[in-house]
Amino acid sequence: MANTLERTRDVLGRVLRDGTAVASDGTVHDLFPVAISAAEGDSLRRWVQREDARNTIEVGLGYGVAALFVFEGLLARERSRAHHVAIDPNQGTRFANCGLQLFEEARVNNLVEFHGHESQLVLPRLLSEGRTFDFAFVDGNHRFEGVFLDLAFLGRLVRAGGIVFVDDYQLPAVARAASFFLSNLGWTLEQSSASDPSHHWAVLRTSTMPDTRPFDYYLDF
Repeated sequence: MANTLERTRDVLGRVLRDGTAVASDGTVHDLFPVAISAAEGDSLRRWVQREDARNTIEVGLGYGVAALFVFEGLLARERSRAHHVAIDPNQGTRFANCGLQLFEEARVNNLVEFHGHESQLVLPRLLSEGRTFDFAFVDGNHRFEGVFLDLAFLGRLVRAGGIVFVDDYQLPAVARAASFFLSNLGWTLEQSSASDPSHHWAVLRTSTMPDTRPFDYYLDF
């Protein structure tokens, strides 16, 4: 684990320094501002460690930068059974498999379970399999219905009182979707970054209480 952590930090440091990635097809990709910033990544890593996470899940792998920060947090705990699920239907097209390539460079690919399909198809399948996770990172479809579905399924997949770290909270659709869970399902806002036009993020904690709402319960959000 120590060697893998060192390798992960080396790869992460390089991509943060260079800001680019060369895909296996030879195309050069500018990582930022699509990928999260170093400041957001540092917070993401700290939350993974703080929650003592072992099994993590990510919607929207993209260039893989956020996932490397997640792995830094997982491996810092010397997790021999660390496991990360990454979901991204655009990995082989829009991102030219750069995220998966970074996993190989960091030598964490054996700890990754990748799904190249839309999250609204993958998440309910994981739920039907009885899967559970300690921590989730959401940076996928940024339309309201996409974010809402991601949060609805992750609310059942992530352990009670677990963390769902949401990127791009500056987008009205993202913040609006999250507000339903804060208003109606007893989720709490644990932390929110300073306003940022590119990457405003928020840390949500799922409820620890059983859902006992009556069938007609609803609070405007």
